[in-house]
Amino acid sequence: MTSQEQLNYDRIAKSIEFIKQNFKEQPSLNEIAESANLSPFHFQRMFTEWAGVSPKKFMQYMSLNYAKLLLKEKGNSLFDAALDTGLSSTSRLHDLFVNIEGMTPGEYKNGGENLIINYSFAESPFGRVIVASTSKGICHMAFMDDEKEALTQLKSRFPKASYLQKAPPTHAHGLSIFQLDWGNINTIKLHLQGTPFQLKVWQTLLTIPMGNLDTYGIVAKRIGKPNASRAVGSAIGNNPVAFLIPCHRVIQSSGQLGGYMWGETRKSAILGWEASQVNASAVL
Repeated sequence: MTSQEQLNYDRIAKSIEFIKQNFKEQPSLNEIAESANLSPFHFQRMFTEWAGVSPKKFMQYMSLNYAKLLLKEKGNSLFDAALDTGLSSTSRLHDLFVNIEGMTPGEYKNGGENLIINYSFAESPFGRVIVASTSKGICHMAFMDDEKEALTQLKSRFPKASYLQKAPPTHAHGLSIFQLDWGNINTIKLHLQGTPFQLKVWQTLLTIPMGNLDTYGIVAKRIGKPNASRAVGSAIGNNPVAFLIPCHRVIQSSGQLGGYMWGETRKSAILGWEASQVNASAVL
């Protein structure tokens, strides 16, 4: 992403926030474009290039009614449908090519001592990200606004590790998740620091296909802990790998999108963008 593309995303994010706050009134193209300080023509073209759909269509994807529709269509069979999805989805399931390896109890306990962590900064369709990896795989990926703050947060996860600013092929491999052509992607390996419960929750999130939504309660049922919705929410809130582990696909049972570690506006942008990609795939 170039600096101009980053500026475009910042403008799109501003318009998405406007849509999120005003979708019940179904604002016009002129009103949405004005929120981004752009002419309607320029805004329509820029937004469509980014999302693949018009602002109006995107507004439908990210509205509360759309979220409720997704849940209503699945009804009580949401759990079974998720298990039966397999390869029938128009978009590849994450768990086909993402593999999680938990850190050893020793690595977990000693804060990453003896680990060498490579980190780098990159661009994504949803803003800049920091990516970090060990010799075993990606251990951290987060959207960010400030490099120093992002690095500080990374180091707080592994306070005793050694750090090198370096971008090994592992990073480019992980970032390829933002591309639509996943046919040539081999297994993306993750090396994560988490409790057995957290790892189980994160692994379960990988089975939610792009364009689909689950609730905290459904995720709790899928891990065999139907009464642990609150604990599931806490584990999701501690997800160390943005987008690769799709915690953004979990919403409240009411249909409200709920919180997101990297901002609710970004969550809305990701869900709308993914819905537009799935819709495009279905048309093809």
